[in-house]
Amino acid sequence: MKFIKHTVAWSFALALAIQVHAQQKLSLQEALSLGRASNPELRSSALEVEKAERQRVIARSLFLPTVSAGAQANHYFQLPAFFGFGENNEGGKIPYGRFGGKDQLTAVVSAVQPVYNPLAFPSLQLAQLRQRQSTVAARAKEIEVLSSIKETYLKVLVLNERIRLKQESIHRNKRVLQDSRSLFIQGKGLRVDTLRAYTAVKNLEPELVKLTFAAETEKLQLRTLIGIDSLNDLVLTDSLTIPVAEVIPDEATVYEEVKQNNPDFQVLNLQTQLDKQQVRTASAYRKPVLSLLAQYQVQTQTNNLEYQNAHYPSSSFVGLQLSVPLFTGLSTYARVKQADLTKEQSELRVAHTQERLRALVHEAIASNKEALLRLENTAIVQETAQLSYNIILYRYKNGISPRLELTDAELSLATAQSNYLEAAYDYLSARIQLRKLMGVSEVD
Repeated sequence: MKFIKHTVAWSFALALAIQVHAQQKLSLQEALSLGRASNPELRSSALEVEKAERQRVIARSLFLPTVSAGAQANHYFQLPAFFGFGENNEGGKIPYGRFGGKDQLTAVVSAVQPVYNPLAFPSLQLAQLRQRQSTVAARAKEIEVLSSIKETYLKVLVLNERIRLKQESIHRNKRVLQDSRSLFIQGKGLRVDTLRAYTAVKNLEPELVKLTFAAETEKLQLRTLIGIDSLNDLVLTDSLTIPVAEVIPDEATVYEEVKQNNPDFQVLNLQTQLDKQQVRTASAYRKPVLSLLAQYQVQTQTNNLEYQNAHYPSSSFVGLQLSVPLFTGLSTYARVKQADLTKEQSELRVAHTQERLRALVHEAIASNKEALLRLENTAIVQETAQLSYNIILYRYKNGISPRLELTDAELSLATAQSNYLEAAYDYLSARIQLRKLMGVSEVD
């Protein structure tokens, strides 16, 4: 019997140790740092920036020479025919002759240096704009992801706090149920009081289950945002704290800040510049291209693959090549027209976004003010409900207040606490959204 007890005790201790070891503690700053380094979307944005850098290198190559080397070896079963030797014979046929070697080898090195390429400068400027756009877009994605991480982290803290308060409420109602049962057994209470207390406890238990599953779901969402693949349970080490209320800036100040620092708006502006540059790039196909050519060639002919006994005469030249597009099947005109239409679309989007910005700024400031007022009011109501519950509990213990009055006071306290937590989360979330709109990163 003692052996069984010791075995059960050791098994329980081992399970507890494994459970503790499987927990992963995480602070808010650690979550932000991990998310910045491991979030798949942020890593994809970084790769997009690197791709834009490679595109700039490709565009810059239009200014540089192109050097190529080639070699060709041929074996003829019959020597190549050359026409025009001698006089015309019978029937007006042009005579021909065959001479040379059946094995021919040619090696060529050529170089082309663009002297005037109208596509070079527009392409390079286009690549530079795309690189800037990808960098700004990566920052926009970083602000969005980090804001989501912080908001989700705070939501988990709020849910944990609501779970704690709900457990306290269930504990208080269970004590009321025990008192009701005790009084009913003693003949000093009514059965309806016991039934009412039992119903109150059972009504709170499903809410606790709902909050527990909601917290687990938000933890899973937080793990996904951070980019953690571990199955360990997350234990958030930070506590829910309400910062000192900051002075909410006026709309004009926020609007100017948004226009200057909001990366999404900057991406739109850069897109307009990109589309204008696309028009210049498309127009470059109408212009001539001037290039400097150079070539060095070595060739030989022999029979029976006796290249070691053959002559290797060489030839070389330099020259200029001018290519003037006369007719390209209307493709150049279509490119220019398409780029013009895209530019007009971008300008319309920027104008529409500027109009929406004022509405977004007004909405963000209004949300902050409304959330702050609700937070202040619910804080007062929570203190009042706590004080009222303490007074009624004291009166109930001294036989002055009825049990129904205590039940109502407990319900009012639980409602006030829940409303305060909801207002606190809305206030913190509104602050995050305002900072996100102003282009402020959560790690800045």
